[in-house]
Amino acid sequence: MKLIVAIVQDQDAPSLVGELTEKEFRVTKLASTGGFLKSGNTTLLIGVEDEEVESVKDIIEKNCKTREITTSLLTVTMPGDTYIPYPLEVKIGGATLFILDVEQFIRI
Repeated sequence: MKLIVAIVQDQDAPSLVGELTEKEFRVTKLASTGGFLKSGNTTLLIGVEDEEVESVKDIIEKNCKTREITTSLLTVTMPGDTYIPYPLEVKIGGATLFILDVEQFIRI
């Protein structure tokens, strides 16, 4: 058995959770926050049998697409309190997966 920890963008989570539950995978949803852009993320915990890992990975890939956004990071241009926004294109979306072996699974 495997535990898939999937970190996805908040806007991708509803369609992903919907398709996973439709295909009868059990999903636990946790709210989380990204470090770089401090944007909302969703962390999903998905317990699956070894042979189901590829199916779950395919569903995640289908629902979590990478896209580019333009954001403004504040930079100091001179001493004091003067700030000028600096536009920066960054890629968001996609998913980060951690696939862990499960030593024991107990449902009480």
